[in-house]
Amino acid sequence: MNRLALARELNGLAARPGVETSVHGVAAVCDPLGALYMPDAGILVVSDLHLEKGAAFARRGMMLPPYDTLATLTVLSAVITRYDPKLVVSLGDNFHDRVGSAHLPESFRSLIAEMARGREWIWINGNHDPDGTVDLPGASVDEMHYGGLTFRHEPRGGLQQGEIAGHLHPAATVRRREKSVRRPCFATDGVRLLMPAFGVMTGGLDLRHKAMKGLFDHTALIAHLLGRDRIYSVRFGNLVG
Repeated sequence: MNRLALARELNGLAARPGVETSVHGVAAVCDPLGALYMPDAGILVVSDLHLEKGAAFARRGMMLPPYDTLATLTVLSAVITRYDPKLVVSLGDNFHDRVGSAHLPESFRSLIAEMARGREWIWINGNHDPDGTVDLPGASVDEMHYGGLTFRHEPRGGLQQGEIAGHLHPAATVRRREKSVRRPCFATDGVRLLMPAFGVMTGGLDLRHKAMKGLFDHTALIAHLLGRDRIYSVRFGNLVG
């Protein structure tokens, strides 16, 4: 389902069940809206919001629909309301370019401030926004460590036990009823986890792409695909492509 359309329909949708998983022994829930929740610690993780992407393209003379930031924040507000986390961690590329945070309209700052009220917020720096945020609640850091887990934007090569990262926008393809369906996904082999991009105007990179090489044990890798009403969990060997 198109995530711009999803943002418009959220008020009419019932709470969607997530799928339980674990990363390096830490229990987590993959939510169909694209967030990861860790109930024992009260941590909600999202990645690659790419806020103000439309504005960033406009500054370069390319016109995109100007509704992406509001739509992404609408989805984010819904998932925060669902879990009421103690801490929100946004895993980098929070804004689409270096100046997006500084140019963020006041109305959107107010929305973020309302979501952050009464909880901690960590902005992980990404390759699109390496300088951190400007005048927003919370702290900007390069990576965060908690309970044996490492939260960072770009996954590192080799075995990285307990790594939760974004950057690659994982997606996967399955065949259903004689038709191939491609969806963003959480990707995990139990040792590390890659987050789907949360921004409504973000693309995806297939799990079989060369950029994913060496990141997972394919015999244990599961793609948790985002569906309209639920998560669809598919083993790597059953994916198309």
